[in-house]
Amino acid sequence: MRYDCEVVVVGGGIVGLSTAYALSRAAPGVSVIVLEKEPALARHQTGRNSNVVHSGLYYKPGSLKAEYAVGGGRELAEFCREHGLPYRRTGKLVVASSGEELPRLHALAQRGREHGLAVKELGALGIAEHEPEVHGVGALHIGDTGITDYPAVAHAYAKLSGAELRTGGPVVGIARGADGVTVSTTLAEVRARVLVNCAGLYSDRIARMAGDEPGVRIIPFRGEYFELSPRTAELVNGLVYPVPDPLFPFLGVHLTKDLHGGVHVGPNAVPALAREGYGWRTVRPRELAGTLGWPGAWRLAARHWRAEAVEVRRSLSRRAFTRDLQRLLPAVTEADLLPVAAGVRAQAVGRDGALLDDFAFAEAPRTVHVLNAPSPAATASLPIGREVARRALAALDGDRSRP
Repeated sequence: MRYDCEVVVVGGGIVGLSTAYALSRAAPGVSVIVLEKEPALARHQTGRNSNVVHSGLYYKPGSLKAEYAVGGGRELAEFCREHGLPYRRTGKLVVASSGEELPRLHALAQRGREHGLAVKELGALGIAEHEPEVHGVGALHIGDTGITDYPAVAHAYAKLSGAELRTGGPVVGIARGADGVTVSTTLAEVRARVLVNCAGLYSDRIARMAGDEPGVRIIPFRGEYFELSPRTAELVNGLVYPVPDPLFPFLGVHLTKDLHGGVHVGPNAVPALAREGYGWRTVRPRELAGTLGWPGAWRLAARHWRAEAVEVRRSLSRRAFTRDLQRLLPAVTEADLLPVAAGVRAQAVGRDGALLDDFAFAEAPRTVHVLNAPSPAATASLPIGREVARRALAALDGDRSRP
């Protein structure tokens, strides 16, 4: 086979681009092509989130999420400083609104210390020193948290990688042979020695297209955001989070002061009716049928239907959303919530209905798949990129050693 490149990366989001960047650092002579179906990079999960650089507080000790978020967040802050990208260290408050949440708050504090984070436990007076308008009976102040501009970070990875970027052509076929992988898009074919799948919302589909059964399916969850009115935005100084439910993988509706002084509220987490279902009116019957045909989707619904009912209620009723938010910020009113663009989280779900709680990768001959990389993947993008690049280079070395 005549090769167009040695490694082809499917997916021009922050994970695919960090992989290309890591490949350029680890093996400068390796040629890389990045394929992105959209006309521009970073259009989906990378460009539709709260831009928080997470501390790693929430994640299970020993997990890749914990390791990569704690180290990756600090590394990302340094990357931003080195390359002149927006970054501001803000710290954040995790606030208990009632006494029932205090045991979970204390457990989070212990977990944060296990991760080596700067964690300070506060009472109501301590909360008022940081956020005078926020209500709570107790809180944690986490210093190792910041905000950035993830699309700008992704574009920096792309530029520094030196990879060839091909946009605007969705992948429609993959043929893997003894001597390479041919990826067909709506625009052209790319012949490579190794395929790296960083397709996010479509990662399971790309894996199956390549002939690999991932054992999971991506179930899309939409996260809806509001922006606070200028009057109310002035009442928030930084980042304010509720105490998360340990049985549910989402962090809950939170307040995020952005780089420009605005405050985003959200996201919630409701089932999307399409992989790019950014609103209730976006329904793609074939994609929805694929979700409903996965046994894990029904088992997931049976396990978490109460929590999801609350999320759907908040999605359909701004009044309900406002009431829940008032537990943290009593001064907010329904009129203060201004809708902004939603995001969709690519969450891998097993056949048994379990939500994959950690980053997940898989390999097969000539292929490397990123099967689960939801939040905090952007925070952890540098170590994730290195791990995927390591696997890709191992596959490439194995290919070169074949007679």
